[in-house]
Amino acid sequence: QVQLVESGGGLVQPGGSLRLSCAASGRTFSSYAMGWFRQAPGKEREFVAAINWSGSIIYYADSVKGRFTISRDVAKNTVYLQMNSLKPDDTAVYYCARATRGIGISRSEYDYWGQGTQVTVSS
Repeated sequence: QVQLVESGGGLVQPGGSLRLSCAASGRTFSSYAMGWFRQAPGKEREFVAAINWSGSIIYYADSVKGRFTISRDVAKNTVYLQMNSLKPDDTAVYYCARATRGIGISRSEYDYWGQGTQVTVSS
């Protein structure tokens, strides 16, 4: 069974930075693409970033391009989301997820999800 556990969320001022981590269990972690999504109150869960199994293909939502960086450490079974220049609009619960196959930007392309970590950007 795959388990994903996010950490690193918190309260940060506008312009600040946070690094989210997603620790995965299971020996097949390195074979799958991983993604980050977020959900703000009253809104749909939306795609943020995704990385393929080797790290050679990366996608970002337009809203975070140039500010967020996704990466993975296969040895640690962990995927990261470095978030810089944070804005109040980035406030949301952030989820990591494992792709079913390939790499995608749609929620339906991911089968395992973490419990989420809250990110609040406010002065």
